[in-house]
Amino acid sequence: MSGLAGLGDLVLTCTGDLSRNRQVGLKLAAGFELGRILDSTPMVAEGVTTTSVALKLAARHGVDMPIAAEMDAVLNLGRSPGEAIRRLMGRTLRNEAGG
Repeated sequence: MSGLAGLGDLVLTCTGDLSRNRQVGLKLAAGFELGRILDSTPMVAEGVTTTSVALKLAARHGVDMPIAAEMDAVLNLGRSPGEAIRRLMGRTLRNEAGG
């Protein structure tokens, strides 16, 4: 995310009713299976495929991405959204400042 355009895209993705990624997330939270969600729309929710790609890139560079890892587990391993949130909120506190 870089500059106001990146911030605007993030905010819209998270809050906009027309956001394809948000719609997938809402349906996952409602208990629908990912395959069923993706089959029900002709549009692409790019976050579904880029999550695992981002994790591979992070691993290559030694970057910990716990939110993306939990999202990948929801998307690809059948973890429930509730369990993913519990795992994130139960993480041991540590300094995550980069520097």
